[in-house]
Amino acid sequence: MDENKAVCRQACNYSDIIEKYSHTVYRICLSYSGNRHDAEDIMQDVFLRYLKKPRSFSSAEHEKAWFLKVTVNCCKSFFTSPWRNRTVSLEEYEHLPSQPDAEDEKCGPVYEAVMALPPKQRICVHLYYYEEMTIKEIAGTIGAPESTVKSHLFRARASLEEALKGEHNV
Repeated sequence: MDENKAVCRQACNYSDIIEKYSHTVYRICLSYSGNRHDAEDIMQDVFLRYLKKPRSFSSAEHEKAWFLKVTVNCCKSFFTSPWRNRTVSLEEYEHLPSQPDAEDEKCGPVYEAVMALPPKQRICVHLYYYEEMTIKEIAGTIGAPESTVKSHLFRARASLEEALKGEHNV
């Protein structure tokens, strides 16, 4: 009986962790990958890593930093995996009819402009503006020098300004 309670407590804890970080992890994956399907695959991998070997964290910030770092690493691994190199992009089949995604219909010009950025700039923008990380924290998370992060943010801002010229409420 006590073993069942322990298993239930552990499952509830996993559920709480997934609920707590799912939106953050998903948004980073989406920023990095540029499409919902790849983002979901990467997100699943992040949580599987946590579930396979649960960790104890010294603070909530340490826990969040672990999830951010693992998410960025999983994104990088996803795009360098041999499996991905053997797949065919759906863009080659864009002539086939598709149904609009309800999530895509809500996207505004800012979202579209951010998603049009190169992946390295896009992830820096996401971590800086949406996750409110400092340049130093971003550098540590993505494994790049602070000057590189600053450069990505500078270029991203210039690209966004150009792309959003004439847009209202930006």
